[in-house]
Amino acid sequence: MVAKIVDGKKMAAEIAEDLAVKIAKLSQKPHLAVVLVGDCEASLIYVRNKKKAAESIGMKCSVHHLAERTSEKELLDLLEKLNNDKDVNGIIVQMPLPEHIDSDKVLEAIALAKDVDGFCPYNMGLLHANSKNATVPATPKAVLYMLEHTLGNISGKHAVIIGRSNIVGRPLASLLLNSDCTVTIGHKQSVDLQKLTAQADILVSACGVPQMVDEKWVKDGATVIDVGITRVDGKICGDVDFAKVAEKAEFITPVPGGVGPMTVAMLLENTWLAYKKQNKLG
Repeated sequence: MVAKIVDGKKMAAEIAEDLAVKIAKLSQKPHLAVVLVGDCEASLIYVRNKKKAAESIGMKCSVHHLAERTSEKELLDLLEKLNNDKDVNGIIVQMPLPEHIDSDKVLEAIALAKDVDGFCPYNMGLLHANSKNATVPATPKAVLYMLEHTLGNISGKHAVIIGRSNIVGRPLASLLLNSDCTVTIGHKQSVDLQKLTAQADILVSACGVPQMVDEKWVKDGATVIDVGITRVDGKICGDVDFAKVAEKAEFITPVPGGVGPMTVAMLLENTWLAYKKQNKLG
């Protein structure tokens, strides 16, 4: 068996094209505000890519780049200003933040209606409660989109997630439960993690350990979604040993070109949905 590639880049381009058509009809464009504190190289790249993607579909994107020494109060004051700015429809704060700033306090300060990352505690609660009013975090939303467009109905399938972060693992578990999957979360304290993953119809790895998942971790005919992104010797690689796993899985995402482009597409879609709600467009 040679796995079929789940082409996130192609899917993301289709979503972007659809959003561009909708935005082109508007006199006032959706506005995404991105807040970046410090000069972390990876964060600078992520923010630059988000801005480029937003502007490519006609969306306004403003970047508020603050110095590393910026105080927590100064950051919270900026968020209050953005919350009250009627021209701003979505707000994201690029993580990680400097150690002297409380990330939880910052996420709690973003207005619910503008929380297009979906990370504020209330939004996470809505997701866990299976509320239609929840804004789904971009990466879990991307994973679900890719699964449904690849497999169709995923109800009843056993999904195993490696990683329990608030950015991917935990919200994705809720999202898959809401889609009637049986869900197992594995992490570094799990006993015999490989035995768990080998039972999965759907295996999602989001642990950030380069090429940890090889063919022994994967069930024949499984769908494997690789969320991990790590730079090794100047090259980008995922959590999954692609060449080995592709010989055993039925579907697999590449790194790069898989979940990454789709995450950006879902962020733009969340901003569009926030704009619609704020402007009562139905």
